[in-house]
Amino acid sequence: MSRARRLKAAGQHLCDRVDRLDFAPPVAFVYNPLRYAREVWHRYLERYADGPRRIVFLGMNPGPWGMAQTGVPFGEVAAVRDWMGLAGRVGRPAAEHPKRPIAGFDCARSEVSGRRLWGLMAQRFGSPPRFFAEHFVANYCPLVFMAESGRNITPDKLPSGERAGLFAACDEFLTTLVRELETDHVIGVGKFAAEQAVRALGALDRPPAVAAILHPSPASPAANRGWAEQATAELIALELW
Repeated sequence: MSRARRLKAAGQHLCDRVDRLDFAPPVAFVYNPLRYAREVWHRYLERYADGPRRIVFLGMNPGPWGMAQTGVPFGEVAAVRDWMGLAGRVGRPAAEHPKRPIAGFDCARSEVSGRRLWGLMAQRFGSPPRFFAEHFVANYCPLVFMAESGRNITPDKLPSGERAGLFAACDEFLTTLVRELETDHVIGVGKFAAEQAVRALGALDRPPAVAAILHPSPASPAANRGWAEQATAELIALELW
């Protein structure tokens, strides 16, 4: 079985495990793009997780206009379609918030975090093969959580009892991903992802080095002051670029 096929199987196991979890208010809607956008997610793995990857960039969880629409981490539509050259059928979650509709590649909204992250990779490396030769991008948690109002709820804000089952499933997939890709460095895109990687991967025989870079979210005042330049400087300081 190929590396990508093993990762698809591990991703399906993650998908099934998190679908069995229950979340209480204020969580009112849960989207699982590994389920309804599986076709694109699998194509992403087939094309870009087919060999060892020295560095894995790890985000927290999907954004409503990024991976929630395309099935690709930080998956801003234009970056996934036009730069990565990926396409495929995207269904819809069973329960959909009217303020956060899933339109797949027809989504007219742009995911700022994804536009910034993939824009930096396109600017620095030019083509996807050059970037993915040594890098991969994943999310720690595959689920989108929303309140009744449509407000985003991040995994770290869930009650401890709900986090336990969710994080156990996410830890298992992250461990498999790092082993399969023979990863040397995990770069948390934000502190939460880095902290989860340290905790989840510390027991490995050869755990990867873990560090964090600034998250590209527009909610971060620092990220709005030249995120690409700051992230590049951080990666150069880590001697990874």
